[in-house]
Amino acid sequence: MMYLKMYLLSRRAYSGLLFSQGSMATCLRKGKSLIKPCLCRNISLSCQRYTVMASWIIDRYGRNDVLRFTNNMMFPVIHFPNEVIIKVHAASLNPIDVNMRNGYGAAALNAKRDPLKLKSTRSEFPLTLGRDVSGVIMECGLNVSYFKPGDEVWAAVPPWKQGTISEFVVASGNEISHKPKYLSHIEAASIPYVGLTVWSAMKQIGGLNQDNCTGKRILIFGASGGVGTFAIQVMYYNKPSHLCKGIHYRWAFFTPSGQSLDEIAKLVESGKIHPVVQQVFSFSEVPKAFLKLEGGHARGKTVISVINKK
Repeated sequence: MMYLKMYLLSRRAYSGLLFSQGSMATCLRKGKSLIKPCLCRNISLSCQRYTVMASWIIDRYGRNDVLRFTNNMMFPVIHFPNEVIIKVHAASLNPIDVNMRNGYGAAALNAKRDPLKLKSTRSEFPLTLGRDVSGVIMECGLNVSYFKPGDEVWAAVPPWKQGTISEFVVASGNEISHKPKYLSHIEAASIPYVGLTVWSAMKQIGGLNQDNCTGKRILIFGASGGVGTFAIQVMYYNKPSHLCKGIHYRWAFFTPSGQSLDEIAKLVESGKIHPVVQQVFSFSEVPKAFLKLEGGHARGKTVISVINKK
């Protein structure tokens, strides 16, 4: 294990060439260096290198007082070649953020974060909440070809990953989509999580589309919240009946998907879907935003303007 660690460290600094005992002896006799110059990797980026960033985090589960602001959150790192780093302009809150703050799904999400139990510590803290993001790509992994630094994108980050209430966030290229051009970052941040939740229920579970939805009876609970306001617009576009007699329950869950966001973006750009934002909070008012959402009676989405920190 110690040899493996030393070898990995060497790969980061040097070219990674290995020598046999014979070649090492030959090099030493001739006075040649065993260390080759570092080979630079071509990673696309448009930002200066950071080590820390501003973020709202929790160090334990509990009520709203566990939220803490820090300027020293570790800057996100690209671990896989299909990932990107996004400079967050706006984020929005969903009920799952309040539930996760209280400890909802902690064991299951930890198992998802480290399924092989390879980490030396099982702690997920410090943990950043927030699933929705609208921002600008700052850095791309080696296999990212559909996006480039400077692209405006939106996404919903899965709950087992670090969240979006921070200056920067890492997302997979499969989770992001180009932001609709006519939406501001505030408006765009209000849609991804609720939109993908509705999309999962409608398309994947319900099997509904514009061709087979006409005349069907669909009941939407909590129609004034984020999911409800989006679902009503999608259903109106698909023209179902508004009357519901009897209910057949089937569960549907949020599914991160850049491809689905591409389809949602087309509906937004065609004017069939409109963002519904109830209130916007500054980055310094994140605890107030959580209290607002936790109080219920939503009439749209609660959005946080991250780029404007005052």
